[in-house]
Amino acid sequence: MVKKWNVTIPKLSGDKERRAYIYLPESYEKNPDKRYPVMYMFDGHNVFFDEDATYGKSWGMNKYLVENKKELIVVGVECNHEGNNRLIEYSPMTYQNSEHNKIKGKGSVYMNWLVNTLKPYVDANYRTLPDRRNSIIAGSSMGGLMALYGATVYNHVFQRGACLSPSLWVAPGKVLEMVARAHIRRDTTIYMDYGELEMFNHAANQEAMISTAHLLMTKRVNLALRIVPGGNHSEVSWEKQIPIFMECLGL
Repeated sequence: MVKKWNVTIPKLSGDKERRAYIYLPESYEKNPDKRYPVMYMFDGHNVFFDEDATYGKSWGMNKYLVENKKELIVVGVECNHEGNNRLIEYSPMTYQNSEHNKIKGKGSVYMNWLVNTLKPYVDANYRTLPDRRNSIIAGSSMGGLMALYGATVYNHVFQRGACLSPSLWVAPGKVLEMVARAHIRRDTTIYMDYGELEMFNHAANQEAMISTAHLLMTKRVNLALRIVPGGNHSEVSWEKQIPIFMECLGL
């Protein structure tokens, strides 16, 4: 069951509402004493249903969770679709995009809202396991970069993260500095992948991924790193990775 409601992020988009989604497993109503781990996902409109997805194709996460009877709550929030606002909200750092426009990243503002407003709301209104061990963060592309940010800089909140096709290329040096400075506990698990067919979309992709992975391993992170055979930069490809990253994260 997926419930929808509207939220605002005042420091990013004022009183403009955006859609939020929460998946509750079938057992949620049947077992009123049970509590569940929670996975927070970026681009929530692309997570569950094709009819809500930007390009008409979602991850199909609802179908996967139902068919596999996953005992997990999944929360997703729609991005800001106007202009470059998605890039601004989903970047922890400032960088120049492919059109050489300066993107002043406000990922820290978004993550503060997720951790200090959205998560407390979910924990207060649903039967969650709110501790770090049961808090997971996931996303793809710029959302994958944000998932890496959450799993490292906010490692005291999230023990596990799935970073699919993360946009490390936007500012490789700043990404490495971000990870290097983060206090990351040794029980942290991170899944990171890139599609074979998208690896060379950006000149910095390969080196950025190798360098980031190496740094994570020096910090003793439990890292699952994959090049997806035939994978590309699309929801169709990311949907196929769901069973793999879920297993890697122990979900």
